[in-house]
This record gives sequence, structure tokens and C-alpha cells, in this order.
Amino acid sequence: MRVVETDVIVVGAGPTGLMLANELRLVGVRTLVLEKYPQPRETPKASGLGGRILELLRYRGLLERFEAAGGPYPPSRFPFGGVYLDLTQMADAPMRALAIPQLAIEQVLAQRAEELGAEIRRGHEVVGFDQDDDTVAVDVRGPEGPYQVTARYLVGCDGGRSPIRALAGIEFSGTTLIEVNRLAQVTTPDSVTVHDNGDLEAPGIGRIAAGFTRTDRGQFAIHATPEILFLQTSEDEGRDYDNDEPLTLPEVQESIRRVLGADLPLGDPMRLSRYVFQDRQAERYRAGRVLVAGDAAHLFPATGTALNVGMTDTVNLAWKLAAAVEGWAPDGLLETYHDERHFAGARARLQTRAQVALRRGGDPAADALRTVVEELLTDASAQQRLGALVGGTDIRYPMPGTDQHALAGTFASDRTLHTDAGVTSVAELMRDARPVLLDLADRAELREVAREWLPRIDIVTAKTDDRPADALLIRPDAYIAWAASGDEATDTAALREALATWFGEPVRAS
Repeated sequence: MRVVETDVIVVGAGPTGLMLANELRLVGVRTLVLEKYPQPRETPKASGLGGRILELLRYRGLLERFEAAGGPYPPSRFPFGGVYLDLTQMADAPMRALAIPQLAIEQVLAQRAEELGAEIRRGHEVVGFDQDDDTVAVDVRGPEGPYQVTARYLVGCDGGRSPIRALAGIEFSGTTLIEVNRLAQVTTPDSVTVHDNGDLEAPGIGRIAAGFTRTDRGQFAIHATPEILFLQTSEDEGRDYDNDEPLTLPEVQESIRRVLGADLPLGDPMRLSRYVFQDRQAERYRAGRVLVAGDAAHLFPATGTALNVGMTDTVNLAWKLAAAVEGWAPDGLLETYHDERHFAGARARLQTRAQVALRRGGDPAADALRTVVEELLTDASAQQRLGALVGGTDIRYPMPGTDQHALAGTFASDRTLHTDAGVTSVAELMRDARPVLLDLADRAELREVAREWLPRIDIVTAKTDDRPADALLIRPDAYIAWAASGDEATDTAALREALATWFGEPVRAS
């Protein structure tokens, strides 16, 4: 049997798998992506990106490509469990979104991954694997027959029904909700009037308020413009659907008729999709040399979360896999992928479960709860807190050690940096996914410690307005591993410990 060798095998060429391929190639890891479908699937799925992943894409220099492939940024007004989280009046919203269909997301990521040297094989299905202490051997069924691929690691990015997760024996506990959601984007027909406040009026049905309408048969949501209707129905049906079974306009019309008890005229379909929510999380994200990410690791019972969390999984994972492949990973580094991203997934489950409780209650008490929450969400502090939770921008990873700086474990926010070589920014420092010691106070003793880890890390001395700390040790995923406290003796010892914890033994003797 033909045998192919690589460093990391990624199973699944959806957004998560392709983002992982980008991140792995950025740090020089040989990467093979195996996708069982021969062509990218055109069944409408996600319609945008939102939350932390947008900032990470900007740090990697990729955001402009996604903006060119998508539409304009929609207003920062997001559905949250039957009410709206309106961030449109915030100068610096903790959550924003980019309108772009999933097919376009995959096209941008696939093009960039191939530019970086990743190999993507479509129509190649993984049918089994074996692993030992050193390698994983994957059996593949391709268009020209079976073959085997050996690698250091295998990552399942193959969706909620992940065969890789199942073959690895990873439990995926949780529940499937009984509601079926149908989402449609159609042109506004001439017979429908859209009022200035977003309400619409149609013959035979009368006026329908913008936002959410509840009946004893389900929920109907509408956002209308004079040109386009965005609508959704939710009904309890107690059955699952094949994700590849396309939604049709007559099915949407029948669902609206059941929920509202009347017919609503619809124009030409622009996007139709159907989904059943699940609430599941993998018990562990790693089983030996096999790891899972994206939907293979977690499914959430609300929209607008899965791609953000899944693609961010890969930014956390790739540099740690690279360290293991290159042989300098400190003990336990790969385990931190599970620790950190399982924590992030649990936070996402928290807010999406809260949305379930808000949207599914149908009695007067539930109506009262939604009203109270809606009133609370008019306060800026509540908007900030909930927006950060939904967008995953509030994540602070637990960092090892005691007396950690308040910035340790948080995302390194962008800021302008003035260096001897000119003006740069935190975002530009992260372009190549390399760790950086950023010295903002000309601390020569800290740079001297960090030089022992050259060329594994970069050392940058800069000045900035309102510096957050004397120095920051920023990981390749743009999270802060350590920040200076201002005490010379404490800082040098703590920096050395942080460097060893995240980037292994020194490269050079002290």
C-alpha cells in the first residue's frame, strides 16, 4: 500500500480545518488536509464571522481578504434568546460581525493555505487510524484507491458527527434540542410594505412587528428592509434533518403558515438554511496523538458562536503542535490546548444555554424574564459584559504560577508602537505567529533573559502611549503569557519561568 508522510493531518476542509492549515503552515509545519467530499459544499450554512476571530484574522493580515469576499459590516445588533443585544451606540463594541457566506470563508482560507504550502486533498476519506507513542497512521480511501498517511499528529475538524472523534473514543455528551429552525433571506415582494421602524405589512396577514413574534405554535423572527426580508421560524418537531438535505422555499412558507397561522408573500430566495440545535462538548480535546477542534469538539444551541470558537481553537492549537513537532515543546504544553479551549467552549455553552432558557419559555413568567433582560440590556455596562461573553472577547486563560499580573492570560490588545526601525503595532508583530517579548520600558535585564531563547522568540523594544506594563510576553496566539510587575528581581525570575513554561528549555546557555 502506498504510504505518504507528513507532520500533521487535518481531517475536514471546513473553516476550522482550513484555518488550522493556515496556522500550521505559517509556523512551518508540513500539513495535509483530507476532505471526504470531492467539492466544497454549496449548501448554505454560516453567513458571517463574529467575535474574537475577526481580530485574530486582522492580526494575521487576512481580514482584508474576508472583507473583500463579504458584504459590509452589519449593525452591531444581535439576537440573544428572543431579545436583542444592541451595541450600535457603543464607540468600541466588544462584539462585531462581518457578513460573508461560509463558502466564501472556505474559499479565502483554502487559497491562503495553498499559498503557504498546505496540501488539500478533496474526495479523500479517512476510514481508520492507529497510533503509537511516536506516530499516527491513517487509512485513507481516495479516488485512485486506498493508501496510508503517517504523521506526528491527527486533528479532527470533521464536524459534529466527527468520525475522528468517535474512532478516538472521545465522549461527546450533551443533548439535541427538539426545535427546528428555518432561516430565509428573500427579496421583498411588491405586495409587502416595510415601515420605517422595520415592521412589515402584507395582504391577508396585516402588520407584523419587527423582531420576534411568539405564538403557541412556535416563534417567528423578521428583520425587513425595502429590498430584503431576513426571517426565521422555530418549531418543536422532535426530529433531526440531514444537513445536506436542502431547504426549499415552499417548506419555509409552510413553516410560516404553521407558526403565524397565515400566509406571508415571499420574493426570490437568496439564502435558505435549516438547522437543529445541539448542546454538546467533547469530554477531552486530545486522545494521545489525536485532537479535535471546531464542531468536532463542541456544538452550541444558538447561532453566531460556532465559527468564532472553532476557528479560535486552531489559533491556540497550531503553535503548540509546531512546538511538539519541532521537539522543543515543554512538558504539558499540548495539554494546555484542552485546558484553555475546553474552558472557552464551556463559556460559549454558558451563554448559548442562557439563550435557550430565554427563547424557549412560553408562559407569562418567561415573557416577564425576557422583558427584564431587554430592559437590562439598555445599560452600557450590561451591553459590554454580555457582548464580550457572546464574542468570546472576555476570555482570560488561567496562567500557571502565583501573583500573576492582571494582563496574564488576556488577549494582547492592539496599539501603536514606536521602535528604532519605525512605527509598527501589536497586530503587525503577530503577523507571522511568533512569540514576542515586547519591552515597553527599555528593560535591558529582561531582554538579556529573553536572549537565551533566541531564535525561538522575537524581542522588540518600543514605546507606546499609556503602556499597559513595562513588558509583555505575547504567545503566538496573541494571548499574554506574562507581564512585568515593575520589580527587577521579581520580573527577571518570573520571565524566565514563563519562557520555560511556554517555550521550553533555553536555546542558549545563560
